Amino acid sequence: PRYPQYKDSGVDWLGQVPAHWEVKRVGYFFTERREKVSDRDFPPLSVTKNGIVPQLETAAKTDDNDNRKKVCRGDFVINSRSDRNGSSGASDLDGSVSLINTVLRPLDAVHTPFIHHLLRSHPFQQEYYRNGQGIVADLWTTNYSAMRDIRLGMPPLPEQREIAGFLDRETGKIDALVAEQERLLELLKEKRQAVISHAVTRGLNPNAPLKPSGLDWLGDVPAHWEVRKLSHLFRAGKGKNGQMLTKEFCGANPGEYPVYSGQTEDDGVMGTWDQYEFDFGEKGVLFSTTVGAKAMNLRQLFGRFSLSQNCMVIWPSSALCETRFFYYHFQPLFAFEREMIPDHMQASFRMEDLYGYRIALPSLSEQRAIVAHLDAATAQFDALTA
Repeated sequence: PRYPQYKDSGVDWLGQVPAHWEVKRVGYFFTERREKVSDRDFPPLSVTKNGIVPQLETAAKTDDNDNRKKVCRGDFVINSRSDRNGSSGASDLDGSVSLINTVLRPLDAVHTPFIHHLLRSHPFQQEYYRNGQGIVADLWTTNYSAMRDIRLGMPPLPEQREIAGFLDRETGKIDALVAEQERLLELLKEKRQAVISHAVTRGLNPNAPLKPSGLDWLGDVPAHWEVRKLSHLFRAGKGKNGQMLTKEFCGANPGEYPVYSGQTEDDGVMGTWDQYEFDFGEKGVLFSTTVGAKAMNLRQLFGRFSLSQNCMVIWPSSALCETRFFYYHFQPLFAFEREMIPDHMQASFRMEDLYGYRIALPSLSEQRAIVAHLDAATAQFDALTA
């Protein structure tokens, strides 16, 4: 419901506010806490977009001779760097934060949970970084001397408590809904992979007799399928210009043809170039990343393109193989092989690794039937996910 009366706050970012609210500077409601402490005596805290949390034990302690800022329970902490927009919150913990953060000690006229919502709101955060006055490490920063003059619309204390309680309840409901949706997405992802794995290792006929494949990743397969060494059926290649085709080069020499790399953002496209190294037309080719946490990340590419570093393309050298079928068939194989890499080692995927694998080979007609089945099934999973 609307309030009975409003007034102009005199501040662009606030606009109109209820007539009984105070409109005053940040400095009226807070003082800056500037006490320097050490993380040896005051536990290190991290200022994140989820609020103020204990610093992970894996993060190195600074041990920096009392060169951190003290934080007390109830203080509001905000990261002054513009690239950390949203990293802020009211602290439930005593501890210390790095000097790049501003620590505010609230006065008696404010309710901490209300302040947590108000100062983390998108309009305030925009106003906060707009008032920045200094550059640190090439980043726009906002210090307290600029922040304290930002004007806030502040309800009376009882109303602050009511608003904070309302927001805690409503955001709690939303968080629970988001968590449920994320759980459903994970279940859909697992189900999708299970459907793919079953179809490419058992086929579509549930009554087909099976035989041992002799391979851990494959298990039993239909008795009429062949188990073949991958090197007898496929070839792999890398781009000849991989070292030259960097993000900087593509930015300076853009064109109509995509350049793929080992990155996984933007569907692997790092940039464009006016030339191309590969042309696989409508039939397509299999593409895999080769280094890092996303090594053996598989997709199918079509048409003309080039490759940067940390990736390869894989294509059939035999007329017995349907490219699209092996896009699905390689997925459980690559997942199995990736799991075999020890956690302490950087994952890498070489051509000699690829050529050493063994795979199952149904007839071409069966490959095409499985592809039609999986294209339809995965489209349904993708629609549900969307």
